[in-house]
Amino acid sequence: MEVIISPSLLSANVCNYGEDFKVFNEKNIKAIHIDIMDGHYVPNLSFGLDQVAALRKLTDIEFDVHLMVTDPDKFVEPLVEAGANSITIHAEVATHMYKSIHYLKSFGIKAGVAVNPATPISCLEHIYPLVNRVLIMSVEPGFGGQSFIPIALDKIKELNEIKKKGNFDFTIQVDGGITLDNIKEVIDCGARDIVIGSSLFKQDLSQNIDLFENVISEIKNIP
Repeated sequence: MEVIISPSLLSANVCNYGEDFKVFNEKNIKAIHIDIMDGHYVPNLSFGLDQVAALRKLTDIEFDVHLMVTDPDKFVEPLVEAGANSITIHAEVATHMYKSIHYLKSFGIKAGVAVNPATPISCLEHIYPLVNRVLIMSVEPGFGGQSFIPIALDKIKELNEIKKKGNFDFTIQVDGGITLDNIKEVIDCGARDIVIGSSLFKQDLSQNIDLFENVISEIKNIP
């Protein structure tokens, strides 16, 4: 399975979106990670629906929306209308997870579920066949620039074993604290969709994408 880099706009400079999206298009980025926060589930606010719709005009790249909100279902339809191709909700707030996942998929988009660092992946046991993506948070959700929490590696390994044994086709995504120093270990554990924020957007975005892609290209025998 291909390993992809998903730039996280939470770490981008809002004044540079136009230039950043040109780089994404030139570098053949497959997905752009967009965090939606409500100031309630996490103590932060981020993108609004109008911003997502405006950014949609800059590219055809997949918009991978990560909902960090208390009531995710109410955001789904307007986000799809704004241009979201994939939406991930948090297991911790999805009171009726089975219903919410089917609601997501009713719009013809990819459906994902995220778990926080202290949340066991056992809570996802009965929905593995339904989802396109499982997001392992390697930082506490809400703010960029945090350090990677090492317990995420064990969770990625555990999830990868479950995926293999069950022959499930969801993608394992990881988000938080990814750097050039730890991306190889994260991939070795089984993650295939790597969300990267501050390590990409500091200094030269194009050069940083190349640096991460070079590390990925050097990893042999990625199944």
